[in-house]
Amino acid sequence: MIHNIRYRVFVYEDEDEAEIIEALSYILPTAVPDKEIAEGLMENPITILSGKIAKKRELKDFFSRLLDEDNVDIAKFSQDLDKKIDKNGNLFLRFSKKAAANEKFEILDSGDSIHLKIKIAAYPAKKEIAIKIINENIDLIE
Repeated sequence: MIHNIRYRVFVYEDEDEAEIIEALSYILPTAVPDKEIAEGLMENPITILSGKIAKKRELKDFFSRLLDEDNVDIAKFSQDLDKKIDKNGNLFLRFSKKAAANEKFEILDSGDSIHLKIKIAAYPAKKEIAIKIINENIDLIE
């Protein structure tokens, strides 16, 4: 159902990098991010942690955990798919860094977060097909 997950999170000067990596690990337990240092608007350093997960077992485990009713509101997640999937079938999710640090899934619409780009295995790769595939998988879990 998922080809891969690309992730990215910004660690600002006033944040603890180890804590952010731990929060990322809650969302994606097998993540081993690459680290890049960039310069912010005020010339302050920003660490960018990013990577990709492509192992089928890890992708399946992530999706199962995501759709656990204790983690997200399934009805709201399903309703929001139209605005979170692009025309090529990529699902874009943002998770609260603070909530993840407290071992909770909290999907955000904006703000400082853990960014995921999830490539849905849809043939052809179209928005409508990706939404259908996700909803079918939600129905299987419920």
